[in-house]
Amino acid sequence: MKIESIIEKLNNKEKLTKEEIDYTVVNYTNGLINDEKMGEFLKIVKENGLSYEETFYLTESMINTGEILDLSNIEKTVVDKHSTGGVGDKVSLLVGPIVAACNLGVAKMSGRSLGFTGGTIDKLESIPGFNINLENEDFERIVNEHGICIISATKNLAPADKKIYALRDEINAVESIPLIASSIMSKKIASGAKFIVIDLKVGEGAFMKNIEEASSLAEYMIKIGSYFKRKVVCVLTDMNSPLGFTVGNGIEVKEAEEFFNGKREKRLEKLVIELSSHMVSIGKNIKLEDARREVINSLNNSSAKNKFYEWISAQNGNLGKLSLAKNKLTFLAPKDGYITKIDPLKTAKLLYDLGAGRLKKEDKIDLEVGIEFIHTLYEKVEENTPLINIYFNKKIENLEERVKELIKIESILKDEKDIIISVIK
Repeated sequence: MKIESIIEKLNNKEKLTKEEIDYTVVNYTNGLINDEKMGEFLKIVKENGLSYEETFYLTESMINTGEILDLSNIEKTVVDKHSTGGVGDKVSLLVGPIVAACNLGVAKMSGRSLGFTGGTIDKLESIPGFNINLENEDFERIVNEHGICIISATKNLAPADKKIYALRDEINAVESIPLIASSIMSKKIASGAKFIVIDLKVGEGAFMKNIEEASSLAEYMIKIGSYFKRKVVCVLTDMNSPLGFTVGNGIEVKEAEEFFNGKREKRLEKLVIELSSHMVSIGKNIKLEDARREVINSLNNSSAKNKFYEWISAQNGNLGKLSLAKNKLTFLAPKDGYITKIDPLKTAKLLYDLGAGRLKKEDKIDLEVGIEFIHTLYEKVEENTPLINIYFNKKIENLEERVKELIKIESILKDEKDIIISVIK
C-alpha cells in the first residue's frame, strides 16, 4: 500500500477502505508519511468530502493511535459535554456541578484554547491551587466521591488528531465537516463517556458561521456516535454575541461563582439549563421536561451551588485567592437606548491583545485580564452610566476607541433572538 495510490483514489472520488484510512493515519502519526503527502490528502478531503462510512473509519483510526479512557471504575453514569468554542464560554463550569447535583457523573477532559480567548482548563488554572493534572485513580475517586472532576486532556488521547489538526491549520484545511466531526468525536469517544451533549455554536463568534453547515456537522457527529454506540445530542446555539457578563479566564470563574449565587445573565442561564437538561435526560433516560425540572430544582435548592464549591475544593482550588488585574477602566454608555449588538470577534481580539489568548499551546497567557459587560444584549441603558469594565495589566493603543466599537446602542429594541437555535438528536 502506498500513500500516492490512496491520494489518487481519493482524487478520483473513489471510496477509501478502512485499511487505506488506517494506513494513512497510523503512518502519518508515526512519521512515515510526510507533511507534504498528508497535506495533499487533507486538501482533497476538504475539497471532495468523505462519506459517513469513511468518516467512521477516520475517527476510529485516530482513536486507536492513543489510549482509550476506561471509566468502568466510576460508579455513576457518566455524561460528557463538549462545546465547539465561543466567546465567554464558561458553560462547563456551570453545567458540570448542576449535572453532578442531579446524581450523574461528569468525568471530563478539557483543553487549553488556541486563539483569542482561553479554554476551560485556562479558566480553571486561574483558580490558585486548582489541580488539572491528576492520575487516573484520583480522577476516578473524585468523580465517585463528588460527582465531577475536570482535568487537562492527556497527550496520549487521540495523538493522531493533534498532529493532523496542526497540519490542517497550517495548510488551511480546517473548515471541512468530516474532518471537524472526526476530530471532535475521536477525543470524546477516547474520553470514555457513553452519553455526550454537544453545544454547537453558530454565528460570528463561532467556528460554524451558518445553520446549514452546523446542522450538517451535527448529523456527522450523531452518526459517528451511533457507530461507536454512543448517544449524542447536538444543541445548536447562537454565538453572535459573547456569553454572559464576562470574557476572560479568572473573570469568568468569578461569574460562574456569581451565577450559583443568583446573579445570572438571562441568555447564559437559558443555555445552561438547556444543556444540563439534555445531559440529565440522556444520562438518566428520562423525559426532557422531567430532567429540566431536576436541573431547575438543583439551582433553586442550592445543591448545584454546593456542588460547585465542593468540586473546586476537591481539586484543591482556592476561590478566595482568585485575582483579577489591578488596573481597571470603566467606560460609560455614550447615549440612551437598547443594546442591540455586542461584537464577539472584536471582543475576543481585544481580549487577545490584553494578553488572554495564545497562538501555540505552550504560550503563556494572562489569566487576570478580562472584559466585563455591566449591561448585556437587549438591555436598556442610559447615557453616562457604567457600561463596560476592562481589567488589564498592560496598556494597549486605542483602547477607548476599540471599546466603543464593541457595543451597538439603538433607540429601538429589535427582535430578541433565542440563544437556542435547534436540537438535533
